[in-house]
Amino acid sequence: MTDLAESIESMEQLAAVWRAMVLDRDAGADVRDLPGIAVRWADCRFAFWNCVTLTEVGAESERVGQRLSQAADIMRSKKQPGFLWLFEDLLDGQARSALGAAAERAGLQCAFPGTGMAGDLLPIPEPAHPDLTFVRVTSDEHLRAYADLNSRAYGFPLEDGRDGLDGSRLWKNEVHAYVAMRGDVPVACAATVEAEGRLFVVLVATDPQWQRRGYGEAVTRKALHEGARATGLTRATLHATVAGAPVYPRIGFQPNSPIHFYSLQG
Repeated sequence: MTDLAESIESMEQLAAVWRAMVLDRDAGADVRDLPGIAVRWADCRFAFWNCVTLTEVGAESERVGQRLSQAADIMRSKKQPGFLWLFEDLLDGQARSALGAAAERAGLQCAFPGTGMAGDLLPIPEPAHPDLTFVRVTSDEHLRAYADLNSRAYGFPLEDGRDGLDGSRLWKNEVHAYVAMRGDVPVACAATVEAEGRLFVVLVATDPQWQRRGYGEAVTRKALHEGARATGLTRATLHATVAGAPVYPRIGFQPNSPIHFYSLQG
Protein backbone atom coordinates (compact mmCIF):
# COMPACT_ATOMS: atom_id res chain seq x y z
CA MET A 1 0.00 0.00 0.00
CA THR A 2 1.08 3.60 -0.58
CA ASP A 3 1.25 5.91 2.40
CA LEU A 4 -1.94 7.70 1.32
CA ALA A 5 -3.75 4.39 0.83
CA GLU A 6 -2.81 3.37 4.36
CA SER A 7 -4.03 6.71 5.72
CA ILE A 8 -7.35 6.24 3.92
CA GLU A 9 -7.50 2.69 5.28
CA SER A 10 -6.90 4.05 8.79
CA MET A 11 -9.79 6.51 8.52
CA GLU A 12 -12.10 3.89 7.00
CA GLN A 13 -11.24 1.42 9.75
CA LEU A 14 -12.25 3.99 12.35
CA ALA A 15 -15.56 4.59 10.60
CA ALA A 16 -16.30 0.86 10.27
CA VAL A 17 -15.30 -0.21 13.78
CA TRP A 18 -16.87 2.74 15.54
CA ARG A 19 -20.15 2.16 13.72
CA ALA A 20 -20.33 -1.28 15.35
CA MET A 21 -19.14 -0.08 18.76
CA VAL A 22 -21.51 2.87 18.93
CA LEU A 23 -24.55 0.90 17.77
CA ASP A 24 -23.69 -1.82 20.28
CA ARG A 25 -23.77 0.81 23.00
CA ASP A 26 -27.04 2.36 21.74
CA ALA A 27 -29.06 1.06 18.79
CA GLY A 28 -30.42 4.58 18.36
CA ALA A 29 -27.01 6.29 18.33
CA ASP A 30 -26.15 9.01 15.83
CA VAL A 31 -24.40 7.07 13.04
CA ARG A 32 -24.37 9.12 9.86
CA ASP A 33 -22.15 9.45 6.78
CA LEU A 34 -22.48 13.07 5.71
CA PRO A 35 -20.57 14.77 2.87
CA GLY A 36 -16.99 14.80 4.14
CA ILE A 37 -17.90 13.85 7.72
CA ALA A 38 -18.64 10.56 9.48
CA VAL A 39 -20.58 10.76 12.75
CA ARG A 40 -20.27 7.89 15.24
CA TRP A 41 -21.78 9.27 18.44
CA ALA A 42 -23.33 7.21 21.24
CA ASP A 43 -23.69 10.34 23.43
CA CYS A 44 -22.60 8.32 26.47
CA ARG A 45 -20.15 9.17 29.24
CA PHE A 46 -17.33 7.16 27.63
CA ALA A 47 -15.86 9.89 25.43
CA PHE A 48 -14.19 7.50 22.95
CA TRP A 49 -17.65 6.33 21.80
CA ASN A 50 -18.51 9.93 20.85
CA CYS A 51 -16.64 10.46 17.59
CA VAL A 52 -16.68 12.62 14.47
CA THR A 53 -14.08 12.31 11.70
CA LEU A 54 -13.37 14.04 8.39
CA THR A 55 -13.46 11.66 5.42
CA GLU A 56 -12.46 13.66 2.34
CA VAL A 57 -9.12 12.94 0.67
CA GLY A 58 -6.95 15.85 -0.48
CA ALA A 59 -9.22 18.45 1.07
CA GLU A 60 -7.94 22.00 0.66
CA SER A 61 -7.87 24.73 3.30
CA GLU A 62 -11.25 26.34 2.70
CA ARG A 63 -13.05 23.01 2.61
CA VAL A 64 -11.26 21.79 5.74
CA GLY A 65 -12.28 24.96 7.55
CA GLN A 66 -15.90 24.38 6.58
CA ARG A 67 -15.80 20.75 7.69
CA LEU A 68 -14.20 21.63 11.02
CA SER A 69 -16.96 24.15 11.69
CA GLN A 70 -19.62 21.59 10.77
CA ALA A 71 -18.00 18.99 13.01
CA ALA A 72 -17.81 21.41 15.92
CA ASP A 73 -21.49 22.29 15.49
CA ILE A 74 -22.38 18.58 15.62
CA MET A 75 -20.32 18.18 18.79
CA ARG A 76 -22.01 21.19 20.41
CA SER A 77 -25.42 19.68 19.72
CA LYS A 78 -24.65 16.64 21.90
CA LYS A 79 -25.13 16.16 25.63
CA GLN A 80 -21.81 14.38 26.24
CA PRO A 81 -18.33 15.45 25.14
CA GLY A 82 -16.32 13.53 22.58
CA PHE A 83 -13.59 13.94 20.01
CA LEU A 84 -13.05 14.90 16.40
CA TRP A 85 -10.47 12.49 14.96
CA LEU A 86 -8.54 14.13 12.12
CA PHE A 87 -6.16 12.12 9.90
CA GLU A 88 -3.56 14.68 8.85
CA ASP A 89 -2.37 12.93 5.70
CA LEU A 90 -5.84 13.17 4.14
CA LEU A 91 -5.44 16.97 3.90
CA ASP A 92 -3.50 18.76 1.19
CA GLY A 93 -0.23 20.47 2.13
CA GLN A 94 -1.67 23.96 2.57
CA ALA A 95 -4.54 22.67 4.70
CA ARG A 96 -2.09 20.85 6.95
CA SER A 97 -0.08 24.03 7.46
CA ALA A 98 -3.22 26.00 8.32
CA LEU A 99 -4.83 23.28 10.44
CA GLY A 100 -4.11 24.75 13.88
CA ALA A 101 -5.58 28.15 13.01
CA ALA A 102 -8.58 26.58 11.26
CA ALA A 103 -9.36 24.39 14.26
CA GLU A 104 -9.15 27.37 16.59
CA ARG A 105 -11.55 29.37 14.43
CA ALA A 106 -13.99 26.46 14.57
CA GLY A 107 -13.83 26.45 18.37
CA LEU A 108 -11.74 23.29 18.67
CA GLN A 109 -8.66 22.58 20.73
CA CYS A 110 -6.15 19.75 20.37
CA ALA A 111 -6.75 17.21 23.15
CA PHE A 112 -3.92 14.79 22.34
CA PRO A 113 -2.08 13.34 19.32
CA GLY A 114 -2.06 9.84 17.90
CA THR A 115 -0.79 7.80 14.96
CA GLY A 116 -2.46 5.37 12.58
CA MET A 117 -0.60 2.08 12.16
CA ALA A 118 -1.01 -1.07 10.09
CA GLY A 119 0.87 -4.16 9.00
CA ASP A 120 0.61 -7.49 7.20
CA LEU A 121 1.90 -9.22 10.31
CA LEU A 122 -0.47 -12.06 11.13
CA PRO A 123 -0.39 -14.73 12.31
CA ILE A 124 1.93 -14.17 15.27
CA PRO A 125 3.05 -16.70 17.89
CA GLU A 126 1.01 -17.13 21.03
CA PRO A 127 2.62 -14.87 23.64
CA ALA A 128 3.72 -15.69 27.16
CA HIS A 129 4.77 -13.44 30.02
CA PRO A 130 6.14 -14.80 33.30
CA ASP A 131 3.93 -12.49 35.37
CA LEU A 132 0.67 -12.93 33.51
CA THR A 133 -2.24 -15.12 32.62
CA PHE A 134 -4.74 -14.04 29.97
CA VAL A 135 -8.51 -14.20 30.40
CA ARG A 136 -10.94 -13.68 27.54
CA VAL A 137 -13.78 -11.28 28.22
CA THR A 138 -16.93 -13.42 28.31
CA SER A 139 -18.77 -12.15 31.40
CA ASP A 140 -20.01 -8.88 32.86
CA GLU A 141 -17.31 -9.15 35.53
CA HIS A 142 -14.58 -9.37 32.89
CA LEU A 143 -16.13 -6.48 30.98
CA ARG A 144 -16.19 -4.31 34.12
CA ALA A 145 -12.49 -5.04 34.69
CA TYR A 146 -11.76 -4.11 31.07
CA ALA A 147 -13.69 -0.84 31.38
CA ASP A 148 -11.99 0.08 34.64
CA LEU A 149 -8.52 -0.52 33.17
CA ASN A 150 -9.33 1.89 30.35
CA SER A 151 -10.67 4.50 32.74
CA ARG A 152 -7.54 4.35 34.90
CA ALA A 153 -5.19 4.40 31.91
CA TYR A 154 -6.87 7.37 30.21
CA GLY A 155 -7.75 9.32 33.35
CA PHE A 156 -11.53 8.92 33.13
CA PRO A 157 -13.83 8.41 36.13
CA LEU A 158 -14.60 4.71 36.50
CA GLU A 159 -18.27 5.29 35.75
CA ASP A 160 -17.38 6.74 32.34
CA GLY A 161 -15.67 3.57 31.14
CA ARG A 162 -18.43 1.44 32.58
CA ASP A 163 -21.03 3.51 30.76
CA GLY A 164 -19.29 2.62 27.51
CA LEU A 165 -18.90 -1.13 28.00
CA ASP A 166 -21.22 -2.45 30.72
CA GLY A 167 -23.66 -5.05 29.41
CA SER A 168 -22.18 -5.18 25.90
CA ARG A 169 -23.07 -8.32 23.93
CA LEU A 170 -20.65 -7.43 21.14
CA TRP A 171 -17.65 -7.35 23.47
CA LYS A 172 -18.54 -10.65 25.12
CA ASN A 173 -19.29 -12.51 21.88
CA GLU A 174 -17.61 -11.02 18.81
CA VAL A 175 -14.66 -8.97 20.03
CA HIS A 176 -11.50 -10.91 20.91
CA ALA A 177 -10.98 -9.02 24.18
CA TYR A 178 -8.47 -10.13 26.80
CA VAL A 179 -7.54 -9.04 30.30
CA ALA A 180 -4.01 -9.69 31.53
CA MET A 181 -4.05 -10.91 35.12
CA ARG A 182 -1.16 -10.69 37.57
CA GLY A 183 -2.39 -13.22 40.07
CA ASP A 184 -5.96 -12.12 40.71
CA VAL A 185 -5.31 -8.47 39.76
CA PRO A 186 -6.28 -7.15 36.29
CA VAL A 187 -3.30 -5.12 35.05
CA ALA A 188 -3.75 -4.63 31.29
CA CYS A 189 -6.17 -5.32 28.44
CA ALA A 190 -6.40 -5.38 24.66
CA ALA A 191 -8.91 -6.44 22.04
CA THR A 192 -9.18 -7.12 18.32
CA VAL A 193 -12.23 -7.12 16.10
CA GLU A 194 -12.76 -8.01 12.44
CA ALA A 195 -13.41 -5.00 10.21
CA GLU A 196 -13.54 -5.07 6.41
CA GLY A 197 -10.89 -7.75 6.00
CA ARG A 198 -8.62 -6.45 8.74
CA LEU A 199 -8.14 -7.19 12.40
CA PHE A 200 -8.49 -3.90 14.27
CA VAL A 201 -6.84 -3.44 17.67
CA VAL A 202 -9.07 -1.49 20.06
CA LEU A 203 -8.93 -0.07 23.61
CA VAL A 204 -5.51 -1.21 24.74
CA ALA A 205 -4.82 -0.09 28.31
CA THR A 206 -2.47 -0.76 31.21
CA ASP A 207 -3.14 0.25 34.80
CA PRO A 208 -0.71 3.16 35.44
CA GLN A 209 0.83 1.44 38.46
CA TRP A 210 1.78 -1.57 36.30
CA GLN A 211 3.17 0.20 33.25
CA ARG A 212 6.64 -0.32 31.71
CA ARG A 213 6.66 -4.05 32.41
CA GLY A 214 5.65 -5.30 28.97
CA TYR A 215 2.10 -6.10 30.04
CA GLY A 216 0.39 -4.01 27.37
CA GLU A 217 2.48 -5.53 24.59
CA ALA A 218 1.90 -9.06 25.86
CA VAL A 219 -1.89 -8.75 26.03
CA THR A 220 -1.99 -7.01 22.63
CA ARG A 221 -0.08 -9.93 21.16
CA LYS A 222 -2.60 -12.28 22.79
CA ALA A 223 -5.57 -10.43 21.27
CA LEU A 224 -3.89 -10.43 17.84
CA HIS A 225 -2.96 -14.10 18.08
CA GLU A 226 -6.46 -15.21 19.03
CA GLY A 227 -8.19 -12.87 16.60
CA ALA A 228 -6.06 -14.09 13.72
CA ARG A 229 -6.57 -17.71 14.69
CA ALA A 230 -10.35 -17.22 14.74
CA THR A 231 -10.64 -15.20 11.52
CA GLY A 232 -7.69 -16.18 9.35
CA LEU A 233 -6.95 -12.51 8.67
CA THR A 234 -3.37 -11.45 7.96
CA ARG A 235 -3.54 -7.64 8.11
CA ALA A 236 -4.02 -5.62 11.30
CA THR A 237 -4.66 -1.93 11.95
CA LEU A 238 -4.81 0.33 14.99
CA HIS A 239 -4.71 3.91 16.24
CA ALA A 240 -1.91 4.49 18.74
CA THR A 241 -1.61 7.05 21.49
CA VAL A 242 1.78 8.57 22.29
CA ALA A 243 2.22 6.04 25.11
CA GLY A 244 1.51 3.10 22.84
CA ALA A 245 3.38 4.30 19.75
CA PRO A 246 6.77 2.77 20.69
CA VAL A 247 5.20 -0.61 21.49
CA TYR A 248 3.42 -1.52 18.29
CA PRO A 249 6.38 -1.45 15.84
CA ARG A 250 7.92 -4.21 17.95
CA ILE A 251 4.92 -6.36 17.01
CA GLY A 252 5.23 -5.47 13.32
CA PHE A 253 3.04 -2.38 12.84
CA GLN A 254 4.20 0.53 10.67
CA PRO A 255 3.04 4.13 11.28
CA ASN A 256 1.00 5.96 8.66
CA SER A 257 -1.04 9.14 9.22
CA PRO A 258 -0.62 11.38 12.26
CA ILE A 259 -3.98 11.74 14.02
CA HIS A 260 -5.15 14.85 15.85
CA PHE A 261 -7.83 14.41 18.52
CA TYR A 262 -9.81 17.63 18.99
CA SER A 263 -12.31 18.55 21.68
CA LEU A 264 -14.48 21.64 21.96
CA GLN A 265 -12.78 24.67 23.46
CA GLY A 266 -13.48 25.30 27.17
